[in-house]
Amino acid sequence: MEEQNKQSPLADRMRPRTLDEFLGQDDILGQGRILRESIIQDKIPSIIFWGPPGSGKTTLASIIANQTKADFVKFSAVTSGLKDLREVIKRAQGDEWQGKKTILFIDEIHRWNKTQQDALLPHVEKGLVTLIGATTENPSFEVRSALLSRCRVFVLKQLTENEIESILEKAITDKERGLGNLNLKIEDNILKRISQMANGDARTALNVLEYASSLSNNISLDIIKEAFQKSYLLYDKNGDEHYNIISALHKSMRGGDADAALYWLMRMLEAGEDPLYVARRIVRFASEDIGLANSRALEQAVSAYQACHFIGMPECNVILAQAVVYMAKCKKSNELYVACLKVRKDIEQYGNLPVPLHIRNAPTKLMKDLGYGADYKYSPDFDYQETQTYLPDQLKNKKYLT
Repeated sequence: MEEQNKQSPLADRMRPRTLDEFLGQDDILGQGRILRESIIQDKIPSIIFWGPPGSGKTTLASIIANQTKADFVKFSAVTSGLKDLREVIKRAQGDEWQGKKTILFIDEIHRWNKTQQDALLPHVEKGLVTLIGATTENPSFEVRSALLSRCRVFVLKQLTENEIESILEKAITDKERGLGNLNLKIEDNILKRISQMANGDARTALNVLEYASSLSNNISLDIIKEAFQKSYLLYDKNGDEHYNIISALHKSMRGGDADAALYWLMRMLEAGEDPLYVARRIVRFASEDIGLANSRALEQAVSAYQACHFIGMPECNVILAQAVVYMAKCKKSNELYVACLKVRKDIEQYGNLPVPLHIRNAPTKLMKDLGYGADYKYSPDFDYQETQTYLPDQLKNKKYLT
């Protein structure tokens, strides 16, 4: 791989070149892990990297490119198609005669259609090319099952704030590839704030730092606001304001104020909140605060979540708006929520109460001899009017639902 030049973006210049420089993803890259060993030994199988933006998918591919003796070919699924694939296959066939392997990296592989993925399949299957695919989308839905079955899927997690802060600190001090020659003066906790706002995306964090350094050598909170372009993006996704606003949305829907619910929803979305996080909260609300008062509410909430997954931001904002307004206008009932609390309290008090013998399963003769299933009344035989207990004796006749 070519060395990054000084004109490249900071995020590109600071891209780790070795596994030792790579931060995060210890679950798959820690000492002794299969992926780490396969990279070190240059024995890469066909793999799919699945993770959020800025988590290190492309960086890992670059490290593999630096490490491998194979012919490493990089594609973007957005700009490359069948013609490019045919050229790579032809080249790979020539390399195979010389005992050289070919690794094909396809960034955003979820953007390749069925025909393109099917064209790649036989060459991966025969081992002519080793595939490395990178995707932000669930490969179970976006990658053809036949192709996916021939790959190992490695899930990359969102980088932590501490990991991003470490990346920023290195960028500030690195004189060769970073900003170490600028003698930047940075206010306390600025790097932490950038890390919080970057939402686990190292590339975003580095881009903001680079832009801020181009505005001034004295980096303040105001400079960071300008670098993020919108001051209201200063929204700590793991701090008090995050929980305050989601609480405001929840209580506005509970109180039936659709206008307030819309306001708090848009506050979060405009600040860069993950729409799927909001959608999950709405799903919870549909059962906790509406429940049996309107069983369609849960259907609306789940549909909203799926729609947000399909199209993402910014298009999914109106879908979430529809969901929160629907929830706000629904008749409410917390009966299920209260009942669950009562049940949990009894479980804490009584512990693991035994299942009554007559409703236990009895698949063996020994179990039948011990009385499992004895005297059980099969409901259809009694027109569902049988008199029978289903709770443990200590909780007999207990009512959780009013």
